[in-house]
Amino acid sequence: MITLLYRILRRLRLAAVPLWMLLLLAGYAAAEEVSREQIKGLDEQVQDIKKDVLNLSTELARLEEKLLFPSNTQVSLFVSMHKGDDFRLDSVQVKLDDKVVAQHLYTYRELEALQQGGVQRLYTGNIRTGEHRLVVSYTGKAPAGGEYSRSASYKVVKQAGPKFVEIIIAGPDSTEQDIQFRDW
Repeated sequence: MITLLYRILRRLRLAAVPLWMLLLLAGYAAAEEVSREQIKGLDEQVQDIKKDVLNLSTELARLEEKLLFPSNTQVSLFVSMHKGDDFRLDSVQVKLDDKVVAQHLYTYRELEALQQGGVQRLYTGNIRTGEHRLVVSYTGKAPAGGEYSRSASYKVVKQAGPKFVEIIIAGPDSTEQDIQFRDW
């Protein structure tokens, strides 16, 4: 068919040039319409696949946490500060059974969040049931500008099920104890 069309156009020569262009443009427009519809359909499929991948990733992270930290051996440690305390926390170190399990240096944003009542999950791990010794040390700067560091220990009693311990830090001008512990 194309060869027949080509022969007819060769005979018509100059008059055929606009006709040839019209045929090409019509074919191109039809192909473009199909392509746009196909692209739109493919784009929707890609978006659906992205949603599925994100859902699978979230579910995989949950399953991984359950596998790595079963609820009967899980312990999580959280850090917070007394509200209204203008003490500048620089770093925290946590030892569990004389082994360093977490260390953290605080950025300005993290410190600001803690001072406004935020809570940071500092550590999640596995421990056996029974008693464990928790030692928390922190350093920072007092509002007057001097270095300030404290340390405190706490007896964690782990039973079946997850264990949560909040470590509440206070500065030198606070009316509260330097470090308080609260079990959940």
